[in-house]
Amino acid sequence: MAAATNSKGQAWFCSTGLPRDVVVDVDDMTFHLHKFPLMAKSKKLHELITEQEANLASQTAENETAKTTEEEERSCHVKFPDFPGGPKTFEMAAKFCYAVKIDLTSSNVASLRCAGEVLEMFEDYCEDNLVLKTERFLSQTVLRSLMDSIKTLKSCEGLMPVAENVGVVEKCIDAISTKVLAMDPALFVLASETPVNETLTLANTNRGQLWIEEITFLNPQLFTRLITAMKGKNLSNEVIEICLLRYAKKHIPGINRATRKPQPSNKHSEIDQKELLETIVTNFPQQTYSKSALAVKILFGMLRTANILNASDECKATLEKKIGYQFELATLVDLLMPSYSYLSETLYDVDCVQRILAQFLHNVDNRLAVLHMVGKLVDGYLSEIALDANLKPDKFCELAVALPEQARVYDDSLYRSVDVYIKAHPWITEADRERVSRVLDCRKLTLEACTHAAQNERLPLRAVVQVLFFEQLQLRQAIAGTLMAADIGPLEDSERSPGGRQEMVECDETVVEGPEEEEENVMWKAAVRENRVLRVGMDSMRTRVHELEGECNTMKKAIEKIDKVGPAGWLTKKFGCAFKTQVCVSHKATVVETRKSRARRTHNKSS
Repeated sequence: MAAATNSKGQAWFCSTGLPRDVVVDVDDMTFHLHKFPLMAKSKKLHELITEQEANLASQTAENETAKTTEEEERSCHVKFPDFPGGPKTFEMAAKFCYAVKIDLTSSNVASLRCAGEVLEMFEDYCEDNLVLKTERFLSQTVLRSLMDSIKTLKSCEGLMPVAENVGVVEKCIDAISTKVLAMDPALFVLASETPVNETLTLANTNRGQLWIEEITFLNPQLFTRLITAMKGKNLSNEVIEICLLRYAKKHIPGINRATRKPQPSNKHSEIDQKELLETIVTNFPQQTYSKSALAVKILFGMLRTANILNASDECKATLEKKIGYQFELATLVDLLMPSYSYLSETLYDVDCVQRILAQFLHNVDNRLAVLHMVGKLVDGYLSEIALDANLKPDKFCELAVALPEQARVYDDSLYRSVDVYIKAHPWITEADRERVSRVLDCRKLTLEACTHAAQNERLPLRAVVQVLFFEQLQLRQAIAGTLMAADIGPLEDSERSPGGRQEMVECDETVVEGPEEEEENVMWKAAVRENRVLRVGMDSMRTRVHELEGECNTMKKAIEKIDKVGPAGWLTKKFGCAFKTQVCVSHKATVVETRKSRARRTHNKSS
């Protein structure tokens, strides 16, 4: 038996030495065979050849030229334009008719089963026929193995509708869903960015990852039917979600935009892509189970594609909801989605991020760690979108205040975003500048941020005054705590000294009254040195406070000259800063008097 090429295309000849009397056309391949082996196994070929012979018997030969022409004239001619599996499968079926041994595999058993159906090679026509052999191989070998069942199901894609009619598709889907249900859930993982090598076996890779990778090669119709069957068997929603995410990652363009590998050309039209995306999203479980950074990245990729393809609002809402369940695992790159709407003027889709954030806040369980992660993420996003010239102040403020107060430990990152926005939008009005700066909580700025804000000429005057005010309060509280520790500390130490005696310590590191042991003298000298360092630090802080008070008084006098009203009334009227004026009044007298009293005690003691 051999194949050859002629002017009409491929030809296949059975070289048994006997004259060939049957010609079978399958697509572009012509088979030159013998009728008796075919008629012995195939009822269909028996009927067609008998009919052809009856027609040939009524005709007379007109030409007797070449031997090949004579052979063709007395040969039966049969055509199978849509034979399942094509010429390759018919060749295997023909070899089976000639009693040639054929190797059944998970990849060819479905096509041979369909060929046996078309050729009517049933057991009631001939014993031990092709249909019986393929059915036995399916039940005893293929359907007992998860991977073989997936491969056989994959081979059914080009055999429709015959494979569906003979029940191969249904049997494979049922076997796959049953075996997955019996597997250990710990094996199910969302495959990483690197695809699984097809040459890997179950022995050297994760079984859960391997079978999930295999089902991603199914076409959308068979994959959807498999997911439906899994749901029908009450398979874990986590497994179903992992399968859907992995399939989307493989077949939906735009998800892997961060990778540098060239994307394969997509043969499907935009309508097909949109239909596939909406089908996958429709099959998602109600809740989110596969919480991981990779899952969030895939969902964001699907959302970008949904915006590009103009998918249904329900599809987009489902994706936004699933992202909101695990928003803390997103990255800044995920959030920077371009705006594809003609109604939006902004560079990025800020409205979409706002909706996702609202979903997160609706479902979050007030865990501070999660809130802090989302707070940092949103502040970073604000810094990026602040450079957009078309971003309105109201939209910026709306997103900035959407987070709860406990989501930010400090407002330094938010202050940076405000500064970037005001710098990138120098044309906005003073009222808008104040509205933008009002999102800041000056009480949550660190001293470093306060120092920068106090010297920032871009901030409105009201914001600078508030920053100076709260910075002064922080310094005063720090000084008050230091003074209290300095006054109470030595007393507590003396109370805990042996015998409860109160030793007097001089600033020149000499002990006036105290034990004469050398060890105790060393301890007291160390305490005196620490006290001296502490006093120097307090003096430095007092100097800084006095300078700030002077600046504040100068600003108040300037404001009084401008508005010709009281300083407190002007601040209240213009900026809403209702605080008492004595906050900015220095307490020099008290501090100096305290230091003088301490010096007087030292002088009296020395005299």
